[in-house]
Amino acid sequence: MATFVVLMNFTEQGIKSVKQSPDRAEAFTAVATKMGVTIKSILWTVGHYDLVTTVEGSDEAVTTLLLTLGMAGNVRTETLRAYTAGEMKAIIGKLG
Repeated sequence: MATFVVLMNFTEQGIKSVKQSPDRAEAFTAVATKMGVTIKSILWTVGHYDLVTTVEGSDEAVTTLLLTLGMAGNVRTETLRAYTAGEMKAIIGKLG
């Protein structure tokens, strides 16, 4: 399973209904589970991003999940592929 860090910002629609944000996070987690994606964390943040989420799943499943999330119109996402220390050691081990 690949790990992704998802940085999110509320859209105008999302901030207008910010009180429902925790409920939307629960719904997002339920949809993710059905798609075979594990939500490791959802954090509301103060600063450049409004939420930071860590997810695990296949590239295809995570992409489908995030497109589904985007279609709801409450957040915009920026996604980073993340690697554990073990994964990074394996990558570095392949360097010439």
